[in-house]
Amino acid sequence: MTHARGHESHPRHDRDHKHGHGHDHSHGHGGPGHVHAPASFGKAFAIGVALNAAFVVIEVVYGVLGNSVALIADAGHNLFDALGLGVAWAAVVLGRRDPTSRFTYGLGGTSILAALFNAVFLLVVTGGLTWEAIQRFFQPEPVAGKTVMIVAACGVVLNGFCAWLFASGREGDLNTRAAFTHMAADALVSLGVVVGGLIILLTGWQWIDPAMTLVINAVIVWGTWSLLTGSLHMSLNAVPPGVDLAGVRAFLLALPGVSELHDLHVWSLSTTETALTCHLVTPDGPPSDEVLFHAEEELRERFGIGHVTLQPEKAPSAAHMAATHKY
Repeated sequence: MTHARGHESHPRHDRDHKHGHGHDHSHGHGGPGHVHAPASFGKAFAIGVALNAAFVVIEVVYGVLGNSVALIADAGHNLFDALGLGVAWAAVVLGRRDPTSRFTYGLGGTSILAALFNAVFLLVVTGGLTWEAIQRFFQPEPVAGKTVMIVAACGVVLNGFCAWLFASGREGDLNTRAAFTHMAADALVSLGVVVGGLIILLTGWQWIDPAMTLVINAVIVWGTWSLLTGSLHMSLNAVPPGVDLAGVRAFLLALPGVSELHDLHVWSLSTTETALTCHLVTPDGPPSDEVLFHAEEELRERFGIGHVTLQPEKAPSAAHMAATHKY
């Protein structure tokens, strides 16, 4: 039996290679299915964490002095951002480590855990702040509108700058996209707090502060939902949303010599890597290396799958014949 396997490519590997172990191996690298955040994003993460942590302290202090739950809510969100950026940063660092005898795929899966942690943590914080805002409707307290406006305006500048740091890497990586999205959303949220402070300053309507808090939290939940569902799907080995599984199946069945296939599986190795394994039934014998190399190249270019394992076989084994596998 001849096997064609696609190994996970490490960033420092820049060409295909073959191992002699009695099997033919072909390796898919790069392409849409294997995209790493550039090394320069380490600096972006460090700057983002530092700026957000410092701004959290400022917002909490002035939120307490100004008696603004909206400002404290925004501080809670920025605290999440500092923590979330730190977790995402750690996941990027771990994901670059070489595979080991225990973690043969490497630690790229930590990026999925980081995204899931960030989503869940944010929703928990948002729930607590929402409860506090609702209580403020029944027990309104005076808010220093001018203080709120000044501090929140600083947040617009800080978060806008942090969003710019991650703008170029938002395509192809859930963690980097989450960082960019949160920073951009924070800039808009801080702008909303500025507007709320102005309304309070002009009208004296204290209910604007908790109302603005609820609006902020709604924006946070809306912006985080795709991150939560995406990370959950990845952690459960679901087919990535950008992969057309029916198209992949049709492509593999159209390969020369392939009469049928079974055990087709496509899943995320990390937030930037997609893997595929499949058994190809080839009654006339295994396809040539050129056919297998072409298949891997097409899977990478057309479907964004960068880690491919194809196993040709003349007929399914008795175990596979006894079981029913739709894919």
